[in-house]
Amino acid sequence: MPPSFRRYVALGDSFTEGVGDPDPARPNGVRGWADRVAEVLAAREPDFGYANLAIRGRKLLPILAEQLEPALALEPDLVSIYAGANDILRPQVDVDALVTAYDDALGRLAATGARLVVFTAFDPGGSATYRLLRGRFALYNELVREAADRHGATVVDFWRMREYRHWGYWDEDRMHMGPAGHQRMAVAVLDALGVEHDLVVPSPREIEVLDRRAQLRQHAEWIRTSAAPWVHRRLTGRSSGDGLDPRYAALTRLP
Repeated sequence: MPPSFRRYVALGDSFTEGVGDPDPARPNGVRGWADRVAEVLAAREPDFGYANLAIRGRKLLPILAEQLEPALALEPDLVSIYAGANDILRPQVDVDALVTAYDDALGRLAATGARLVVFTAFDPGGSATYRLLRGRFALYNELVREAADRHGATVVDFWRMREYRHWGYWDEDRMHMGPAGHQRMAVAVLDALGVEHDLVVPSPREIEVLDRRAQLRQHAEWIRTSAAPWVHRRLTGRSSGDGLDPRYAALTRLP
């Protein structure tokens, strides 16, 4: 019998908040894969509630400090959590210590009896910008898989989803999934849960083929509008999520 869920709580950072998938009508102006999953689950269960506690820019320890207790208080029967990517991108990080804290939190979530979903990080091997950190991402992923095994969590293996090597699944900022990427992730989550659905795997948006000069102009624009602001926030101790509240802090039924 396909699983049925009544209370879904999503924790994490921009990946789970939905950044890169704009929808001005929704809280914080985004939709994202978790909303898509919640919409499918709501159609199957009349008494369904969904909370999304994720806030963009959050590192792993703040995610646990700010979101874990509120999530537990909502008594979910389905929990998803993605955390750690913002830490891995920093110049210095102790991946073992990071995942030790993560493992403790996964244990607390699993102890509630809720179905627990975790994610590996994406494989940056196809990115000229991030591929130097590929070994760090691989170590993090292996430790996350071990923690998931210990706690009986369902793993959505982002690392092995090679279609994300196509930039058409990403936002123009090259840091967040675009609408097609979020839709693809929703399909992966529902499939991992064994939930029947009619979501389709979308084609990536078309990427214009540019000559060398146009590529350089595009890259310079990306540095100005995306990379440089990100670096400035890191240097000044700020976050893109400063001042934002969780999109759905209480259990909500999406229309």
